[in-house]
Amino acid sequence: MFLPLRQWKTIRLEEYLKEGGHVRISLHLSVFNRYISDFNAERYRVASDEHAMPQDTVIDVSVETLQNIAKLETDWKELEAQATHSFYLSWLWIGTWLRHLPVAAQPHVLVARTSSKIVGLAIICRRRAWSFGPHARARWLLNETGDVRFDRLFIEYNDILAERSLADATRVACLEALAHHLRYSDQLVLSGIGQDFELAACRTAGRVGFLTEVKAVDTARWIDFAKIRQKGANYRATLGRNTRQAISRAMRLYAERGPIEFRTLEATSEALVAFDLLAELHQARWRHKGSFANPSFRRFHEDLIARGVPTGTVRISRTLVGDQTIGILYNFVHDGRVLNYQSGFLFERDGRLKPGLISHVLAVEDSIGRGERGYDFLAGSAGHKSHLANAEHPLRWIAIGRDSPERRIEAKLRGAKGVLGTIATHVRQAAA
Repeated sequence: MFLPLRQWKTIRLEEYLKEGGHVRISLHLSVFNRYISDFNAERYRVASDEHAMPQDTVIDVSVETLQNIAKLETDWKELEAQATHSFYLSWLWIGTWLRHLPVAAQPHVLVARTSSKIVGLAIICRRRAWSFGPHARARWLLNETGDVRFDRLFIEYNDILAERSLADATRVACLEALAHHLRYSDQLVLSGIGQDFELAACRTAGRVGFLTEVKAVDTARWIDFAKIRQKGANYRATLGRNTRQAISRAMRLYAERGPIEFRTLEATSEALVAFDLLAELHQARWRHKGSFANPSFRRFHEDLIARGVPTGTVRISRTLVGDQTIGILYNFVHDGRVLNYQSGFLFERDGRLKPGLISHVLAVEDSIGRGERGYDFLAGSAGHKSHLANAEHPLRWIAIGRDSPERRIEAKLRGAKGVLGTIATHVRQAAA
């Protein structure tokens, strides 16, 4: 069903989806190029490595019900091979995520096409949200469910999977389509997105008269191996003096107990056993705040590990001192880059022993030896990240929607809640 732009403000998207239909919006490439030229944003200009797409190319975007996951897998993998994307847009992650969705999740497929060829894909979930005002509100989430517990899987480098030659235009067309179907109080939620996608989203919101609200800001710190190799490929020599001393001291103390070994687990069965120990160590450290307090988190990752270890996309490693495991790293490997997703360490009373620091340093050196491009600690403010990293990527969590008195009141309430949370934290720290 094609919907002219003038009808978007009165359309009820969910009614069409319940009937098995889909909503569509089209973007002409000549319109896109005029749009980006207003900002002099050369990086958004449509071009492939080989040739520019014809100016009469039309990108057709639809939001469709997810009816056949096997068909989606075929389409996704085909597009994945033609796209530059993060691990979190791989079918390994998305397919596993879809198989473990909560019962209440309402997944739909965002599809962008040119002449019936798929050039863009994403999963959009709809979730009803509490509203301060009289209008019912829904949140439309990109590759997330809106279920707080399930979304603790924590997607980063979030985006729309798009064919390389049309990536920027496809993202703009998809954002336009999503923005135009929002009802009065609805929001489009984009979590863990990079700077380029955030810029495109903010510009799209401005074009349709919506506000962009920044929910959270974080930084993914990583190690760019090109910088290490330029200095002779000796990673430890590039670190700060205090960090080098801490590593040397810990290595010396551990060596007194037995040989230090960094072991990557190639067999799925061994990787799953190590994952169980990782969960145990993680929960011992974080208790009820730990990720593994949520049963669905564990089931999802056991499935992901079973599918990813045989292909080398999931890499689980142990750091051993003699026969004792002092650290386990659960990493993803994508496009020559290692992403450190989760870890478990054996902490002891002696603060000079640094199981996390040693495990990461050995993992980085192993990755450099494999000829890989980088080691990413992902988002978060853990102290070791700033000491070990030499580069960073900013990430944003934003929401797009219409301005309204209800939105402003809710924003003030969230602000007050944040202030109270900060005060409570300071009180607990003072009492400790």
